[in-house]
Amino acid sequence: MMMHNWFECKVRYEKMAENGIAKKVTEPYLFDALSFTEAEARIIEEISPYITGEFTVSDIKRAKYSEIFFAEEESADRWFKCKVTFITLDEKSGAEKKSSTNMLVQASDLRDAVKKLDKGMEGGMADYQISSVAETPLMDVYPYGSEANDKPEV
Repeated sequence: MMMHNWFECKVRYEKMAENGIAKKVTEPYLFDALSFTEAEARIIEEISPYITGEFTVSDIKRAKYSEIFFAEEESADRWFKCKVTFITLDEKSGAEKKSSTNMLVQASDLRDAVKKLDKGMEGGMADYQISSVAETPLMDVYPYGSEANDKPEV
């Protein structure tokens, strides 16, 4: 199993609004990286082709997600943070033990996120409850093995 180090990177730049007026925006992206330095290098490489003019990486922070469920369909254009609580039974005491973790689901809306989370959890051994599902402002998620790493070395 591959361990992921997720970093939420925020990019601040001037975006042209539909009315033609430039407006400063800050957009968050999620990157799988080994360090803060690598996360910054990856976001600059990924974002540069899409932003005309100057931009700054305004914030980088660790993001704890135990699992990320990606979706193929075009309509799944939003990211939902799902708090999942696992319920295990302590065999000695017979007491229920709860442990929570955050997962990220790419979906079109809240109902779709719950459906995709349940599908992704199928076949798991532990009982779980979905404690919360909330839409995030994330624009995109960049795991390792996609994008830049696929380019052949020159």
